[in-house]
Amino acid sequence: MSITEQEKAVFKAIGRNDKDAIESVYKENYSLIQHFVVYNNGSEDDARDIFQEAMMVLYEKAKTPDFELTCQIKTYLYSVSRRLWLKKLQYARRIETQIENFDKIAPVEEDLEDHEKLTKQYMTMRAAMGKIGEPCKSLIEAFYVHHKNMQEIASFFGYTNADNAKNQKYKCLVRLKKLFFAQYKNS
Repeated sequence: MSITEQEKAVFKAIGRNDKDAIESVYKENYSLIQHFVVYNNGSEDDARDIFQEAMMVLYEKAKTPDFELTCQIKTYLYSVSRRLWLKKLQYARRIETQIENFDKIAPVEEDLEDHEKLTKQYMTMRAAMGKIGEPCKSLIEAFYVHHKNMQEIASFFGYTNADNAKNQKYKCLVRLKKLFFAQYKNS
């Protein structure tokens, strides 16, 4: 994964303390770091602390005139965050492993590939939900997002009983599945 001109521009903007650039990097990369820290015996607070430290390292490097970023920003942040977290774990004696063996615990490349694959699937599902139309979109959201039961859904959407609502939900899921896989194959 090579660095693009856009990422070089964002990196330089971070060095200029550009609020929009910093916020976009935060939004695009925090969830990856949070997942890594929480998955490796940390809390969400730990993840926020580690990510903030990594952002400070990135900011300091961006301000250094002779430093050249040679990888994607997310790769750099992940690598720095990973090192910071593993050092913290070692210091806290939560794990008793030599630092040379940390590469075997959570390889960067595999985590990034998994994250990118999940992001692609999420975006495809989001697009499919946007195309499914009403009342299917609202019905699926009521059940899966708002955790409404079939009786509540039936009364809200005006179905005669919970079985009819369940049948409609099934039909909507079939439509959503077709839209999702059609878009997923095309992307």
